[in-house]
Amino acid sequence: MQITLDNPASAPQPLSPYYSQVARLEQADGSALLFVSGQIAEGDTLAEQTRGVFETLTALLHAHGATLADVVNIRTYLTDISRLEEYGTVRRQFLTGTPPTSMTFEASRLFRPEALVEVEVVAAVPAR
Repeated sequence: MQITLDNPASAPQPLSPYYSQVARLEQADGSALLFVSGQIAEGDTLAEQTRGVFETLTALLHAHGATLADVVNIRTYLTDISRLEEYGTVRRQFLTGTPPTSMTFEASRLFRPEALVEVEVVAAVPAR
């Protein structure tokens, strides 16, 4: 197994130099697991931030030959769990197939004070 930590140049760069956005665990058969760090995005509303998060996740996955269809696990952190349906409406625009396993948490605050949502994913990339 080979592990690569990456901040793909083709995707938005991390907000801090203290973490990598993607950990790629390459398997002997050529398949890989991608662990994508929690992502936040700018925006005035939860919907705008959620859309930005999923656009960033899409770019990070694409840089490693994957798509949102390859996501097998998603973890969401909301600063207000009562807004779950609002988040879910945007999420369903991006995750259109069979939904991955999922956990959603309420967090009193996130990495940046203005962040309303943070999302991290795990994706399974088949061998080429």
